[in-house]
Amino acid sequence: MTAKILLVIAALFALQLATSRVVWASDPSPLQDFCVADNSSKVFVNGFVCKSMDDVKAEDFFTYGLDKPGNTINKLGSNVRAVNVNTIPGLNTLGISMARIDFAPRGLNPPHTHPRATEILTVLEGELYVGFVTSNIGQTNRLFTKILKKGDVFVFPQGLVHFQFNRGHTRATAIAALSSQNPGTITIANAVFGSKPSISDEVLTKAFQVDWKIVDRLQAQFWMDNNN
Repeated sequence: MTAKILLVIAALFALQLATSRVVWASDPSPLQDFCVADNSSKVFVNGFVCKSMDDVKAEDFFTYGLDKPGNTINKLGSNVRAVNVNTIPGLNTLGISMARIDFAPRGLNPPHTHPRATEILTVLEGELYVGFVTSNIGQTNRLFTKILKKGDVFVFPQGLVHFQFNRGHTRATAIAALSSQNPGTITIANAVFGSKPSISDEVLTKAFQVDWKIVDRLQAQFWMDNNN
């Protein structure tokens, strides 16, 4: 009986140790009240160097203008205004940010990922068709979609490809919160067809199983869009 009890205790200890390691593998909790980013520092760290407490001001925790619609006169018909550590230095080490997303009628926030954050989105105005795609589970990438109306909320798990589309004929607005002060954004089409230098035609034609002329046309289009 004693041996069994010792085995149970050992198993619980191992589980606790494993759980602790998982926690330690993520961003550590702040060790002080805040760490306002010092954008003038030349020191390169994973994040931003802390500004001296004596130099911190209320403005380091402040921004404005999210009440105003973004300009959606563009090819996608959408505008994303991100509020992250680059906008509010006081967000450094706090692990949170947000964005306002405006959509013209039929506007799209195209398929993209946030490599460092989960996103939770709520619709303030209009109606959105949203969704995300899972990673390679066996041979299937599952698509989860939902029609969101005013007041509805949807979650996009960290790192997964997702999108939002205003399929209506009126404007739409959403607010997103993200679990990182610097979530990062990889827009799939831009990354694949607009990288610098370009990914080789041979790689893309084989990956997408299309003619090289289509690849060349897409790369040329993205090059023009990014250089005008």
